[in-house]
Amino acid sequence: MYNLGTVMRFEISRTLKKKTFWIMAFGFPVLFAVIAGIIYFSNKATDDASKDIEKQKFSFVVSDESGVIKPAIVTAMTGKMVPVADKQQEIDAVKNGALDGYVAYPADLTNGTIEVYGKNVDIFTDGRYTGVAQTIMSLSASDSTSANVKAALTKSTNVNSTIYRNGVQYDAIKQMILPGLFLVLFYFLIAFFGNQMLTSTTEEKENRVIEMLLTTVEARTLIVGKILSLILLSIIQGIVVIVPVLLGYLLLHDKLSLPSLDLSSLPIDWGAIGIGFAVFASSFMLFTGLLVAIGAAVPTAKEAGGFFGLVMVLIFGPLYAASLFVSAPDSPLVTVLSLFPFTAPIPLLLRNALGNLETWEALVGIAILIVTAALVTMIAVRIFRYGVLEYSRKLSLKEIFSRK
Repeated sequence: MYNLGTVMRFEISRTLKKKTFWIMAFGFPVLFAVIAGIIYFSNKATDDASKDIEKQKFSFVVSDESGVIKPAIVTAMTGKMVPVADKQQEIDAVKNGALDGYVAYPADLTNGTIEVYGKNVDIFTDGRYTGVAQTIMSLSASDSTSANVKAALTKSTNVNSTIYRNGVQYDAIKQMILPGLFLVLFYFLIAFFGNQMLTSTTEEKENRVIEMLLTTVEARTLIVGKILSLILLSIIQGIVVIVPVLLGYLLLHDKLSLPSLDLSSLPIDWGAIGIGFAVFASSFMLFTGLLVAIGAAVPTAKEAGGFFGLVMVLIFGPLYAASLFVSAPDSPLVTVLSLFPFTAPIPLLLRNALGNLETWEALVGIAILIVTAALVTMIAVRIFRYGVLEYSRKLSLKEIFSRK
């Protein structure tokens, strides 16, 4: 294994010199910046348009069969009350352009329909007629009720909820954030870096330089070096992506109206964080070894790509049972998904973030992942050793395990 450092330096330097690596790494922050810019200018344009609409004066009349609408409120909004009998006349006035808008309130506001008629201006501005109708009705109803009744109806009373768990104040959302970061990180690295893991061993086979490599480097050293290099490269790519996004959030969250997050108030559960890291590390090692093994078993990168979807099914598949992870964490299906190594990452990481992962399940699950990752790495070495010179076909399972 004395050539392990040489293999790792070669793999890392070769990948870092590729333009595609940096395009992928910076592509996400750039996309984030573009989306953020679009959101900012869209919000700004919408706010400006809303302010312009508020300044616009338009003529409208109101008829009311319910008796709820207050004439004073209609007048204050520069409108005019008209008799119900004049309904068709006012509709015709809107049709002819002599009147901008007309609102007719039915006798039964519970089951009836408020009729709104308006003169077209544009798709955005045309909503002002419905807005005026709703505002007049809301203000009229509020004017007829007491402050307490109005607060109850509008649900505007402040509610302070305090939840306790094991005698300690517990905030489920905040408690999920730090352990849940490992789930996000796992998905991100596999999604962005999985294809490179899959094709890492096929490049040398397609370029026909693998024979020269194997004259100086042992197969086990080459595979282990590639796996460790891929892990380091994925960490580098993760840092390159996350740092600009965090900087963009800190600098632009006010302008983009993004939700503020007080990191100092986040509860730190070192046990959950430790379990999350252990599951993430072992899971990432397992799937890295699995993807490298698949790449070593097939002759070309094109054929290797066909297996990537299957790996994604193993990773994303447990999400179909996500509701069970919350409502029935003790069910047999959840236990099986949490302990079967190729489906375990998501259930373990998600349940750890939710706080319903038992300690014994976490320890057993992590142990299974570590053992399986080691076995998959050994199998990847074996596949590479026997399949590296197969340029025209992929190895069968019988060939892999029957050779001595």
